[in-house]
Amino acid sequence: MSQDSVQTAAWNPQGLRFECTQCGDCCTGEPGYVWLNKQEIEAIAARLGLTVRQFERQHVHKVGIRKTLDEHANGDCTLFDPQTRKCTVYEDRPRQCRTWPFWNSNIRSARDWQATCDVCPGCGQGDLVPLEEVRAQAAVIRV
Repeated sequence: MSQDSVQTAAWNPQGLRFECTQCGDCCTGEPGYVWLNKQEIEAIAARLGLTVRQFERQHVHKVGIRKTLDEHANGDCTLFDPQTRKCTVYEDRPRQCRTWPFWNSNIRSARDWQATCDVCPGCGQGDLVPLEEVRAQAAVIRV
């Protein structure tokens, strides 16, 4: 068991509340990286009706040996529709997006979780997500 999982269990063994409001706040604002693997690139390209090469030219860049989604100058993801405030590939969004907010960096302590709740209107709301599911989501990607 990772140290992060132990710390999560120590401060909230029941789990955490989260219900996505689809506000789009996690897709906009501060710049960052949304890491992509080959399967995610292929799925998103197919959803958009593009070849992998076309999709990568329009929406992806490399950082070292890894690939990440592009952003607009204001930090918004290029796959975010500012009119609807929705992700244009929500059903095929990358695992990094899929596992929000249950990243180790957000759940390692009550203080970290509160900071996440302060910026995400869905955190701390909705049904209780059992600790086992929170841990499973956190194990998908290290952010």
